[in-house]
Formats: sequence, structure tokens, C-alpha cells
Amino acid sequence: MLRKIFGTLPPYLTFFGAVLSILIPWLFYKASQKLHQYGDPPWKNGSTGQKGE
Repeated sequence: MLRKIFGTLPPYLTFFGAVLSILIPWLFYKASQKLHQYGDPPWKNGSTGQKGE
């Protein structure tokens, strides 16, 4: 029974690649958020949403 279940799982390399394909873009997204949090100029940090103020 277990052999039948584990036989349907993808090989380790395929599974590892699938995990990396999700993990790498997410890490870049989080790093970009942190860089913008500390590096954006003051006029970009406003929460009013109005242009020019």
C-alpha cells in the first residue's frame, strides 16, 4: 500500500525544483519590500494616495 502511494510522488529533484520555483521569487519579493521600506524617499511613504502632496 505504501509503495503504491510513494510511487505516485515525483522524484526528489523535481520536487526540489518545484519548491525552489516558489521559494526564490517569494524571497526576492520580501527583500524588495524591506529595501523599499528603508530606502524610499519621504514623499513616497505618504499614505494619502494623492499625487503632488
